[in-house]
Amino acid sequence: MSDFEMIRSEREGDVLKITLDRPERLNACPPQMADEIFAAITDLGGARAVLLSGAGRAFCSGADLATNSKMSVSGGDRAFGSLSRHYNPMIQALASLPVPVVSVVQGPAAGIGCSIALAADFVIAGKSGYFLQAFANIGLVPDGGSSWMLPRLIGMAQATRMIMLGEKIPGEEAERIGLIYKCVEDDALESEADALVQRLAQGPTVALGAMKQVLRDGLENNLTATLAAEARAQRRAGSTQDAVEGAMAFLQKRKAEFKGA
Repeated sequence: MSDFEMIRSEREGDVLKITLDRPERLNACPPQMADEIFAAITDLGGARAVLLSGAGRAFCSGADLATNSKMSVSGGDRAFGSLSRHYNPMIQALASLPVPVVSVVQGPAAGIGCSIALAADFVIAGKSGYFLQAFANIGLVPDGGSSWMLPRLIGMAQATRMIMLGEKIPGEEAERIGLIYKCVEDDALESEADALVQRLAQGPTVALGAMKQVLRDGLENNLTATLAAEARAQRRAGSTQDAVEGAMAFLQKRKAEFKGA
């Protein structure tokens, strides 16, 4: 286990498990936590998937405004600095990881916590989980990339509702409107998430990373650019040992055993 103060980071086989670990503060995320998440995911150490969760009864209740003066609601310049130096690099790194990321939400995923959860490729929530853009309630604007993520996930109308009305979106509704991958019973949350991340960790890692990049780039590119990007990604994936294994498994009518290379 790595030496962090606000998160736990540990390898279990091919999976890197990162736990936000301030349960007494509902895992509120000051800049130090953002920096620790960034450090943990910057060195994957050969991990082929990442599982991101929160300790206790919350995923993340947002930035820790109560204990961190740098994010004081009265300090716009300081908030700008904290976002630019700490939170934004963390979100960018998390969203662009070359391996699949699964986030597990119980209780609140609010403010920057909502952005952290939604930066994952798969979000699984328990029925106790909810997603909240609370900024309008305190006279601030969305951050952590939520203004970019939300319209692309759920459309402009629902994104505007979340951002401007500051309403909680429960886990079941989040699944229904396409905000997240799945909502399950709370007592099934851990097993569902573990099964999914293990499945992803045993997949063709290079190809999965290329899929992530093409999908995200495709949100901004036109069809011509996306076709070219797919061709480049296919060239890279097709040169891997996993591609050879996949073809052989298909011909031999057996399940492929990918090694991530």
